[in-house]
Amino acid sequence: MQHDFFKYQAQTTPHPLAMEISHAKGSYIYDTKGKVYLDFVAGVSACSLGHSHPKVVNAVKAQLDKYLHVMVYGEYIQEPALELSKLLAKHLPKPLETTYLVNSGTEAIEGSIKLARRFTGRSEIIAAKNAYHGNTMGSLSLMDYEERKQPFLPLIPDIKHITFNCEFCLQQITEQTAAVILETIQGGAGFIEPTDDYLQKVQQRCNAVGALFILDEIQPGIGRTGKLFGFENYNCQPDIVATGKGLGGGLPIGAFTASKKMMDVLSDNPKLGHITTFGGHPVIAAAALATLREITTSNLMTEALEKEQLIRQHLQHKRIKEIRGRGLMLAVFTENTDITNEVIMRCQDQGLVLFWLLFEPKAIRITPPLTISKDEIVKGCKIITSVLDSI
Repeated sequence: MQHDFFKYQAQTTPHPLAMEISHAKGSYIYDTKGKVYLDFVAGVSACSLGHSHPKVVNAVKAQLDKYLHVMVYGEYIQEPALELSKLLAKHLPKPLETTYLVNSGTEAIEGSIKLARRFTGRSEIIAAKNAYHGNTMGSLSLMDYEERKQPFLPLIPDIKHITFNCEFCLQQITEQTAAVILETIQGGAGFIEPTDDYLQKVQQRCNAVGALFILDEIQPGIGRTGKLFGFENYNCQPDIVATGKGLGGGLPIGAFTASKKMMDVLSDNPKLGHITTFGGHPVIAAAALATLREITTSNLMTEALEKEQLIRQHLQHKRIKEIRGRGLMLAVFTENTDITNEVIMRCQDQGLVLFWLLFEPKAIRITPPLTISKDEIVKGCKIITSVLDSI
């Protein structure tokens, strides 16, 4: 398969990990040679309930027997999409009650940008330095990483950047600003949390000048930080919230949610202000509904904070300089990039899946399924520390 993989599938890097997958269940991935890997990454925060969770699988199977795609998004009433949207509204503060279901996190960001410009009549969007919101043209435009943007210029205009956690920078938010869009916790930059009520201050500044406040919850959302939405930890509330990744339980999904008044502007002048064929797909919506129900009715969110403390307790090592993040969204920093690379590659050889962060080369991603057991956490941490001992 490896030969065909490199020949027939487009590659994202010159050196992909190229593990040949047989199957996956719970907290484990199995390759075609029978080797077992404990998964500390969960598909980059996507597999909230681990692999092949029975409630997700059963929901998918039940929907398969009813119908698959029947019509473009928003035309027909389809129970899985409707119930998912209602459940999101139930767990979000008012007036965040109307959800547009899409196919991925980056499309949720695209829709949020369009909604903000359409609703405010303004064009300027302010994002954070070292932010990552996806790789489609609008999402890429929000990035300040010129090396990544340069080959694809020109991107969308009127984008400005501020420094995350810099209160002084908030003066750049003015009556020309349509929206400020931030990750609740900066992901690719190293799992950087907001400090000193920063997000609350951004919200207040947006309110003062009539700009919208958009939070990207694609990684920190859906229970990963001990709350269903990461912003619940920071005493703030967005005008638009974008979700994805963990919402689908391992299937591709995105969503952006706002007030009904705001969302209604996408339906007219022009009609079809945002349109998607497969957004809200019934099978994927059924999987997401099962995922969201399980997370909101179980102890998984409370346990995420307990498991965070367990990881911090068992990753005490002279080569670990810092652990950032909250809940099961953690970044472990070593002394340098070479050590980080060695740890990730050697741990894979030892049967533990770890991964990198996008912009912070010294960080090791630890984002396991919320369902991972405490024994599995201890097992994985022992592999990491034993590898660090050998370096």
